[in-house]
Amino acid sequence: MHDLKALRADPAAFDAALARRGLSPVGQQLVSEDEERRAALAALQEAQAARKTIAKEIGLLKRQNLDTAEIEAKAIALRDQIAGLEERANTIQTRIDDVLKALPNRLDASVPDGKSEDDNVVVHVRGEKRYLTFEPKQHFELGEALGLMDFPTAAKLSGTRFVVLRGALARLERTLGQFMLDIHTSEFGYSETSVPLLVNDDAMYGTDKLPKFAEDSFRTEDGRWLIPTAEVPLTASVMGDILPADALPIRMTALSQCFRSEAGSAGRDVRGMLRQHQFTKCELVSVVRPEDSEAEHERMTQAAETVLERLGITFRRMLLCAGDTGFGAAKTFDLEAWLPGQKAWREISSCSNTRDFQARRMNARYRAENGPAFVNTLNGSGLAVGRTMIAVMETYQNEDGSIDIPEVLRPYMGGLNRIG
Repeated sequence: MHDLKALRADPAAFDAALARRGLSPVGQQLVSEDEERRAALAALQEAQAARKTIAKEIGLLKRQNLDTAEIEAKAIALRDQIAGLEERANTIQTRIDDVLKALPNRLDASVPDGKSEDDNVVVHVRGEKRYLTFEPKQHFELGEALGLMDFPTAAKLSGTRFVVLRGALARLERTLGQFMLDIHTSEFGYSETSVPLLVNDDAMYGTDKLPKFAEDSFRTEDGRWLIPTAEVPLTASVMGDILPADALPIRMTALSQCFRSEAGSAGRDVRGMLRQHQFTKCELVSVVRPEDSEAEHERMTQAAETVLERLGITFRRMLLCAGDTGFGAAKTFDLEAWLPGQKAWREISSCSNTRDFQARRMNARYRAENGPAFVNTLNGSGLAVGRTMIAVMETYQNEDGSIDIPEVLRPYMGGLNRIG
């Protein structure tokens, strides 16, 4: 979670980091709790040493057939004292852990101050906004008119925030996922990985999804979780490991179904495919040495940008401000695609450097020169497939409601160059 040694050394700096996220100071409270815990542990060690000494004395007295009643009473008192000290140390440790579990990652110094997405910073824009000569339609209008995007049937089967895709749109979704995997594996060296869609508490906690985001995920009756993103099983695959230094960097990608309850998003993006309970995403995860994580963050974001560039989708890179950076991230770049139908920028990828935040939670280390050290983990969307399909549909729509297929996708689509 957080480095207690660093916190003890400078609680004011720890609180200043929390203040950037709009949180109240807790540094001195944690230091005081930790001092109390360490005092209890020191007293515990002394009591345990005293118990060992008394045990030897009792043995000696018994061998001499001498009375041991008085010293045995001391032993019993020490036993009760040890039990009390153990309970006290554990109770304090639990209090410390409960506080730390709820605290977000410390932000990178390069993250700008700000309270909301309105304070995010544009890093660069690629391409020109496409303004069509006719009134453009949104993706769901196009899909429904073509008879290939079916929300009523999905609602009959599963409720709201689901969709049934048919025909060429179903193939386009599959094509986009394959296209992304091919770029990431062949050009950026990510290893394609097929992961479980159900994970345990440890995997969710280690990747900072528990306890804070429990309500955003679906849990099965046997206590497992449907993954909100393949980041969870990919990153947690190194949970508890001490990796050889020459094994790093590890780069993994997975195309998977993802599941989110979308708690708290009632009324947002109700129509269409932008915010669904089930969606497909191509995930990127890197496990690296701490000194390599900043360069890896840039490399990962460029991999995601490459997909958009090849598809001819206009996008911009945003550096998220302090108030908009996610709980587990030290620094995040969002990629936002321009959607002509909505006439708006919409997030299509988020690439985050978590530094050692997740590694501490899941105890993932590597053999550094001076002994085991925590790795750094990074994750990013490379890309969200459904949102990429939305961008393709709205960008390449025609006045008659048909949709041109980007040239790079046509070989994947069996030579089809237009839907409709």
